[in-house]
Amino acid sequence: MIENNRYRRLIIGLGVAAAILLAKLFSVQILNNKYKIDASNNSMVYDIIYPTRGIIYDRNGEILVGNKVAYDILVTPRKIQPFDTLLLADVLDIDPQFIIDKMAEYRQQRKKIGFQTVSFLKQIPPETYMKFAEIEYKFPGFKGQDRSIRDYPINAGGNLLGYVSEVDQAFIKQHPGDYRSGDYAGKTGIEAAREEELRGTKGYHIYLRNSHNQIEAPYKDGEMDKEAIPGHDIVTTIDAKLQQYGQRLMNNKVGSIVAIEPETGEILAMVSSPGIDVSMLADIGKHYKEISRNPYKPMFNRAVQASYPPGSVFKLVNGLIGLQEGTLRPEMKYPCSRGFPYGNKKLGCHAHPSPIDLETAVMMSCNAYFCYALRNVLENRKYSDISQALDKWNEYVQSFGFGHKLGSDFPAELGGTLPTSKYYNRIYGKGGWKFTTILSISIGQGEVGVTPLQIANLAATVANRGYYIIPHIIKASDGVEIENKYYEKHYTMVDPEQFNKVTHGMWRAVNSGFGSGGTASIAAVPGLNICGKTGTAQNPHGADNSVFICFAPENNPKIAIAAYVENAGFGATWAAPIASLMVEQYLTGDVKRKDLEKRVLDGDLMSRVKVKK
Repeated sequence: MIENNRYRRLIIGLGVAAAILLAKLFSVQILNNKYKIDASNNSMVYDIIYPTRGIIYDRNGEILVGNKVAYDILVTPRKIQPFDTLLLADVLDIDPQFIIDKMAEYRQQRKKIGFQTVSFLKQIPPETYMKFAEIEYKFPGFKGQDRSIRDYPINAGGNLLGYVSEVDQAFIKQHPGDYRSGDYAGKTGIEAAREEELRGTKGYHIYLRNSHNQIEAPYKDGEMDKEAIPGHDIVTTIDAKLQQYGQRLMNNKVGSIVAIEPETGEILAMVSSPGIDVSMLADIGKHYKEISRNPYKPMFNRAVQASYPPGSVFKLVNGLIGLQEGTLRPEMKYPCSRGFPYGNKKLGCHAHPSPIDLETAVMMSCNAYFCYALRNVLENRKYSDISQALDKWNEYVQSFGFGHKLGSDFPAELGGTLPTSKYYNRIYGKGGWKFTTILSISIGQGEVGVTPLQIANLAATVANRGYYIIPHIIKASDGVEIENKYYEKHYTMVDPEQFNKVTHGMWRAVNSGFGSGGTASIAAVPGLNICGKTGTAQNPHGADNSVFICFAPENNPKIAIAAYVENAGFGATWAAPIASLMVEQYLTGDVKRKDLEKRVLDGDLMSRVKVKK
């Protein structure tokens, strides 16, 4: 009896397994066409349909990057039959030698190319394409293809937008299965950062071919064809008009402008000068050598990749740290007799009344005052020694977004530099340095390096009275999400109530009137209540750099901005006018200070900048 039960179980089990196997075979061979298609690939030709790339908009719905139709000539070398070289050259308006060289190249790469279809000629004029289309039948193996290429209706933000170009073999290997020869991809800027959303999904038509490699008919009357899916549109935070205006102001100048909406962290404008004109982006291959050989490096985005000394705008940070540490009170006054004396030396300063309190020191940008302020922080007795105090200072400064990458969604961002006790111990030896050894960091010089994006973020942080939202350039939109970190508030280690103790000094720096001692009176615009801070950053490679940060209005600010102009001298000379004109344009929609605007637009500072040629 037991043996019979075992036998029955075995028979039932084998029957069930056989039924499952037969069902699977039925599904694979009868119901599911995928495997049959794969098995028949040698007799099929896939004609790729390229999707339309997503459009890039500014914050107000203006198209920054659109699409237009371009025409390419493709070739499948294995299908080429003897043809009239001179006729093809005449129709395509090219040198016959180009065709001869291409044919030789295809013969050498015969095994590698196989039955692939590759690009023969790219972006030919529509009239040339139409001439070819009329006699295409005379050139077996050649075919025309239309595809969309990028179009730039507004000359705004070439460096920001980036460019699209054909992928190379290295790129294809890095993205297996996603790209093939002849495909295009974003290489820099937003085009690269948002490639996955922008590119869309390729489709295809499937055709059958016979034993002579001739196309016979669509496979299954097109039932298995796949439609291309267009890329997602991208909405940026950029204000196109403000971006354009910033580019005009920075013409013939080296440096950058970054404008941020403080409440959201959205970047309103990011100008790097000299930059790339969008007309060059449309045909980057043609202009690449010209751009790459330019000694001013227009492809180098100074706003996020250049590390500069911040100069006097950094005094705000040191003053706020002193307030938080309790080593500085707003009413405390310090003397300045053309500088801060130490030993038989002096760190210089311009002439102004003395002694002065914190608010007046901000207004007048007094070097000596902030040397005293930082000395008190670093010699604070609650720390065991200056090394411990400096590392605490480093923590404070990092909380303002310095010394590390902010985490922006813009590619290639650098983090800048901040000194630590380990750094100074390595240079001077442990115990071999003191405050006067490093006093230049009191005024944003020495070992402090920042990007213009970081100092614009400082302006936004002060505008918000103690916090910032990571600056970003992409807005959430249909099909496009942004990370949660671009909604979060990042508070500094300085309490919010301390910030009003410096903001009114910034207001006075701009609005006290000419001759009052305010260093930025040139930036004043009636009714806008601009709060600003000038900076003149020493530059070992030439004339000083001109720096200015500001926000407006004083309460409930709508814009925070940093302007950094290389080799341009005092902050009030060039950076302050540029930044304040940007604020005026953004908040009022017009600029009434036409004389100042003309001076900035006509200003040519390129000869001051030393470049390697």
